[in-house]
Amino acid sequence: MTKQDRRKFLKQMGAASLAAPAIVAVSSLEAKAADVTQWRMQALWGGGTTPMKYEEKFAARVKQLTGGSLDITVFAGGQIVPNAQAFDAVRGGALQLMKTFDGYTAGKIPAHGFSSTVPFGFPEADMYEAWFYEAGGLELARKSYAPAGLTYIAPTVYGEEPLHSKVEIRKIADMKGLKGRFVGLASAVMAEFGVAVSPLPTSEVYSALDKGLIDFADRGDVKANYEAGLHEVAKYLILPGVHQPTTATSYIANTAAFEQLDDQQKGALEVAAREVSGALRHDIMVSNAEYLKKFEEKGVEIIRFDEQDIADSRVKAVVAWGNATKGDALATEMMETQKSLMQQFGLL
Repeated sequence: MTKQDRRKFLKQMGAASLAAPAIVAVSSLEAKAADVTQWRMQALWGGGTTPMKYEEKFAARVKQLTGGSLDITVFAGGQIVPNAQAFDAVRGGALQLMKTFDGYTAGKIPAHGFSSTVPFGFPEADMYEAWFYEAGGLELARKSYAPAGLTYIAPTVYGEEPLHSKVEIRKIADMKGLKGRFVGLASAVMAEFGVAVSPLPTSEVYSALDKGLIDFADRGDVKANYEAGLHEVAKYLILPGVHQPTTATSYIANTAAFEQLDDQQKGALEVAAREVSGALRHDIMVSNAEYLKKFEEKGVEIIRFDEQDIADSRVKAVVAWGNATKGDALATEMMETQKSLMQQFGLL
C-alpha cells in the first residue's frame, strides 16, 4: 500500500468512526420519542385566563415529574368539542383527559352534585378538600365515574363564587321570587328557597343579566367575573356565595388510557393536580381583595349576608340536599359523609 493509499484509508476510517456515534444518537432519540405518551386534555377555561394558565402549569409539572414520559397538550374550553360534550369525548377516547365541573352532570349522576359544590355547605376550601382526602370523598368520586369508563384523578378546590345581582338582596329570604342562574346542586337547593332557577351556560350570564332575563346569577370567581364585565350589568355583588361557598373542579381521564400509564405517570398526575389545587386557590385568595376593590371603583355595592342568617338557612338546605340525592345510594353516602364532617367542624 502506498503512502497515498494509506492516507485515503485512514481518512475513510476516521469518517466512519465519526458517523457511528451520530447513528447511535439518532437511534437513541427515536427510542426516547417512542417512550413518550402523548395525551390531549380539554380544560373548562378560555385561553389566556388565570385558571387556564394553571392548567398549563399542571401539564408542565406532569411532564417534569415523569422526566418527559407523559406529555399533555392542553386545549381551552370548547376548543376541541363543546364543554357539554367533553364527558363523551373522553369516554370515547377522542381526549384522554378533561377538566370539568361535576355539577354539569349532576342531573344524570346525582353524586356529582356533592363532588362539585354544596350550597350552604363547607365555608372554607380546606374543609372541602379535607373531605376529599381525609374523609373518603376521593374514593366516592372515583366510584361515580367508574361505570362510564372514566377515572377521577383529583379535584382542584378553591373558595366561594359571589352572586351578582341587578336588584338589592340584603338577606337570603330576599331571593324568593327572583330569577337566578344556577347549575348543579345549587339549582335544586336555590329552588327550595323560592328562586326561579335558570341553568344558563356561563357564556350567557352577562347577556341574560343585561337583558333582564335573570335578576341575579352565579358565574365564577371574583376576578373572572370582573374580567367578564359583570360590573357593567349588575350593581350588587353579594358575599359569601352561599350557593357555592367552596368549589371543586376535577381532572377526569379515560380509564383505558389511564391504565396504560406506569405508576410514576399515574402518581405524577395526582401530585401535580394537588399542587395546582393549592396554587390556584392561593392566587384567587390574593386577587379577591384587589378585584373587590375594582368592583367598588366601578360603582358596585358589596353586600355581605349575616352569619346567623346563613346558619339558619343551612338547616333548610340540609333538607334540600336529601331531596337532591333522588334516593341514589352513592349520592346519599357522599352527603352523609359530608354532614358527618360538618358536624365535626361545628357547622351542623
